[in-house]
Amino acid sequence: MNCIIIDDETAARAIVAQLCSKIKDLDVIQEFDNAIEAIKFLNQQEIDLVFLDIHMPGFTGIDFVQTLKNSPKIVMTTSDTEFAIASYEYEAIVDYLVKPITPERFHKCLQKVKSSLDTAPKRDSEPNAKSGISQDLYINIDRRLIKLKYDEILLIEAKGDYINIKTETKDYTVHTTLKKIHSKLPTDLFLQIHRSFIINFTKIIDIEDNSVLIEKSVVPISRSNRPELMRRLNLL
Repeated sequence: MNCIIIDDETAARAIVAQLCSKIKDLDVIQEFDNAIEAIKFLNQQEIDLVFLDIHMPGFTGIDFVQTLKNSPKIVMTTSDTEFAIASYEYEAIVDYLVKPITPERFHKCLQKVKSSLDTAPKRDSEPNAKSGISQDLYINIDRRLIKLKYDEILLIEAKGDYINIKTETKDYTVHTTLKKIHSKLPTDLFLQIHRSFIINFTKIIDIEDNSVLIEKSVVPISRSNRPELMRRLNLL
């Protein structure tokens, strides 16, 4: 069984690594001081188990769990007991270790992990995103049907009972809801990153803090939509 350790504290990583070294069939493949670097690694490597700290600056352990689509088994490690109940809302989380971690508690945790791995179905690769044969969308403007190619659409913004579709050459105002048009868009190209915005994921120029740059438009990212955005990124 192979594992990685994610914790922003060097000493905490060292303690978990030492506990792992006492387990004959458990190998620590890599250690990370932040969750973003770990996500990059998991995009390339298949791991059985992650020891994950909850409190980390910028991108927390819970953010990490929400980001992963086909997650390995996860053991949360923290000195804060208040997150214990909340952590079990996520299927991938097998156990919760409160720091300081004792060898006895660590061994008990590993037994739970092994039992979970034995009974878990094999992780499949991510299913193909919804994609229709059509590469365009028709919108009704002043009783005219105008064809828009998906690749031309930069972003869509909700404005009351209307939406504003911004393309590379022109903006269109359509009397419909963001939810309705979202259901018609291919998910491999479009992603809702805020309650008022859907973006063409391939048109992102830059991401900074809680916003993305699409052409010259700065679009906010909501906290609830941030994990899916991070999962989609082809991080290097």
